[in-house]
Amino acid sequence: MLAIDHFTYGWLTPVLAYVMSVTGSLLALRCMVRARNQHGHGGWIATGAVALGGTGIWVMHFIAMLGFSVEDSTIRYNVPITILSAVIAMGVVWLGLYIVVHQHGEAFALITGGTITGLGVGAMHYSGMYAMKTDASVQYDPWIVLLSIVIAVVAATAALWFALHVSGIIATISAALIMGVAVCGMHYTGMFAMSAHVADHMHAPSGAQAGQLLTPLIIAVSMATMLMLFQVGITEIDEPDLSRIRGQYASRFWPARRGDNKRGDDEFPTETFDPRHRRR
Repeated sequence: MLAIDHFTYGWLTPVLAYVMSVTGSLLALRCMVRARNQHGHGGWIATGAVALGGTGIWVMHFIAMLGFSVEDSTIRYNVPITILSAVIAMGVVWLGLYIVVHQHGEAFALITGGTITGLGVGAMHYSGMYAMKTDASVQYDPWIVLLSIVIAVVAATAALWFALHVSGIIATISAALIMGVAVCGMHYTGMFAMSAHVADHMHAPSGAQAGQLLTPLIIAVSMATMLMLFQVGITEIDEPDLSRIRGQYASRFWPARRGDNKRGDDEFPTETFDPRHRRR
């Protein structure tokens, strides 16, 4: 049996993988607060799915894979299957979030959404592993694979519960830290199920090297997530929707001049705005 090393670069890849999993989870939870406040707005659900599925799960997986190596073996990645695994991750997370936000009975929605999402996360993980091609013979322990799927379902259900109930920033950060542990735990449990052996008549694998394929994809998705997190993190969740104001202007953004306040009871009054009375 060939030696497998998950920590080729020491603790660098697992720590970075955990940080990105927490970052994706944090952004997803912040997006879901807005989705709940806006009655399940589809845009926030989609953004949360990209954050959690794309960064929290897919980027975490392949950052960890950058530190993966097999003794005396060459590793390459199939490009279409690698991209497909990202689509699977974001798709199943979107479906799970959609189910729980548009719930008809929270318990049933959590069980259904958590099961679908967890199975999808497992499918993403093992499709990502299938995208990895090597000249060694790879086998999996079915019991450990089953354990990793169970962990994925439990973690997905917990993540969906957090998406429904967590709102405060401290609670959100705490939930994201827990979700990061769960996602990383599922990944390394699944990787522990793997063993590699010398195989006869194995050809050199074709495909892209990890640095050529994974690094640009990881950087692109991670940067997009960081920008979205910055935008979502600095905006107030309960910000009033000024588009609903009809026939008025918001003094918060267009304060009246002091000389116009003849009553003297409010320095910044909100009054009816008529374009015909606008000063020239």
